[in-house]
Amino acid sequence: MASLQNSPSLYRTLSPTSFPQIGLQTYHSSFPCCRRGISFIVRSEQPLAHSQVISARRQLIAVSLIAPWVSLVNQTPLFAAETKKGFLLVTDKKDGYSFLYPFGWQEVVIEGQDKVFKDVIEPLESVSVNTIPTTKQDIRDFGPPQQVAETLIKKVLAPPSQKTKLIEASEHDVDGKAYYTFEFVAQAPNYTRHALSTISIGNGKFYTITTGANERRWDKMKDKLHTVVDSFKIFNV
Repeated sequence: MASLQNSPSLYRTLSPTSFPQIGLQTYHSSFPCCRRGISFIVRSEQPLAHSQVISARRQLIAVSLIAPWVSLVNQTPLFAAETKKGFLLVTDKKDGYSFLYPFGWQEVVIEGQDKVFKDVIEPLESVSVNTIPTTKQDIRDFGPPQQVAETLIKKVLAPPSQKTKLIEASEHDVDGKAYYTFEFVAQAPNYTRHALSTISIGNGKFYTITTGANERRWDKMKDKLHTVVDSFKIFNV
């Protein structure tokens, strides 16, 4: 198999200028919610005494107070299927992808990035999504997971000045679509970032989601970061 480093199509698709460095710019967040009510119909075949009317009214008042809570309880399984405790769901209907990120991270607007969320206290703890056009139909068209991961890390996901190391790379399939997930470290003079990435192709785009943390916090954060990349899914738009 031809080397990725000698593939012109790879560099056109994975140009470093398509993956700008993440910086801190504008924060904004939203907390959508929804409510549903329940209607009740009460019928009586016989005339009601005054005491019965009062009792019926009290029951209706109690029902009106309880109904919204019943509605919320009934919605729990739906939300549980989409999210996980301690995480929030992002769904981009325009670009066709979704993923989870840890509760408490803030959205940051970064030029050149599709979505970025990060911890304001630990700036190396973040997740970013990038999409660029491609004529490829499958991520496997670029080569096997380890080969593609090594090229991405060295040429795109870390600055040339940083020393990088690929720890592992693997392939998995979701609904007939191939995804590559890989783990790596990037060492700078004053810190080392431990990171995870998942890449795939769909809708005529090359998708990359990358998350990570300072090496000193890796053991504490790794389960959360794996949840982030494992939750990444592409859907047709």
